[in-house]
Amino acid sequence: MIEIKTPAEVEAMRPAGRFVASVLTALEHAAEVGVNLLDLDALAHQMIRDAGATSCYIDYHPSFGASPFGKVLCTSVNDAVLHGLPHDYRLKDGDLLSVDFAVAVDGWVSDSALSVVVGTPREEDLRLIETTQQALAAGIEQARAGNKLGDISAAIGEVSRAAGYAVNTQFGGHGVGREMHGDPHVANDGRKGRGLRLQPGLVIAIEPWLMRGTDRIFTDPDGWTLRSADGSRGAHSEHTIAITDGEPVVFTARD
Repeated sequence: MIEIKTPAEVEAMRPAGRFVASVLTALEHAAEVGVNLLDLDALAHQMIRDAGATSCYIDYHPSFGASPFGKVLCTSVNDAVLHGLPHDYRLKDGDLLSVDFAVAVDGWVSDSALSVVVGTPREEDLRLIETTQQALAAGIEQARAGNKLGDISAAIGEVSRAAGYAVNTQFGGHGVGREMHGDPHVANDGRKGRGLRLQPGLVIAIEPWLMRGTDRIFTDPDGWTLRSADGSRGAHSEHTIAITDGEPVVFTARD
């Protein structure tokens, strides 16, 4: 069911967005060569405890997951492109790391993701990350009352394909509220003028993710981590936003 938030509820969602943004900023600074993925997860877990927030991931067990997730971050490295389960791995020079994070604060959820290169960057990795950011910005620009959901999806797809990347539509954005994942599904490609008419109070996560050489994925033996079918690297950018009578509100914007 698609939920429309009241203006008061939209305001009540802001603290969760600010907190998610602050954690991702801390993780971006902490992601250095030699740092263990489990240490990043522990840092986020401590920040959650200190804030009195609630992880959306640790007990999460959807139909596509092999078991409850058990960690508070998704940490996807190189050809791991989504849902990366933190494990005993130390970041190496040149690794492309994507971090996805969602929590509830006072019962309201925010969800966001970013990708960074650890140490020495490859030009093709920076271009991949930049394209996901540009696609996210294009999607947010279309997130206005009176537009259609397909306008968001089409904008993401146009930016991605213009940069030479294929688009996987199995996983994408989603409604956000008291739970992390709700209706509507926000695909990363689509047709303008199609689908749900956007109205003030709709809160969604928009999350383009791309792989450099393919649009196909497979599930790692850990039952969670999704990897590119050809071993190419992936990047992921995500914000939780609210449709308003004017400009979209980006709850998870980082300084």
